[in-house]
Amino acid sequence: MGVGGIAQHLPRLIDAVESSGRHVLWVCDPMHGNTEKLGNGVKTRRFANVRSELEQAFDIHAAAGSQLGGVHLELTGEDVTECLGGARGLSESDLGRAYKSTVDPRLNYEQSLELAMLIVRKSGGITSSSV
Repeated sequence: MGVGGIAQHLPRLIDAVESSGRHVLWVCDPMHGNTEKLGNGVKTRRFANVRSELEQAFDIHAAAGSQLGGVHLELTGEDVTECLGGARGLSESDLGRAYKSTVDPRLNYEQSLELAMLIVRKSGGITSSSV
């Protein structure tokens, strides 16, 4: 849905599914709706947008009384520079250093860990006081 569309569309979708009486497994894909092409033609994703969409998904589900059951991420354990932002604050000038994807930009190991901690926190695995 993308960081700019999830707040508008997901609540209505949850309501429609709930009203139908169907039981579904809700999965968030914060990667594809946040892909962008830079002026030089390179595809990337802004980590802040990926993180925000995922966080919004958890919050919207909690407010609706439903539960996010899965997350789709494109990631690698390698030290790639395919997605902007994250703990190291990767910028457009960093992309050429270790951009290895031939298809879709992936989160590197640090960015992946940041999202893993968000998922654990939002799903009730850790409280903010225990971090």
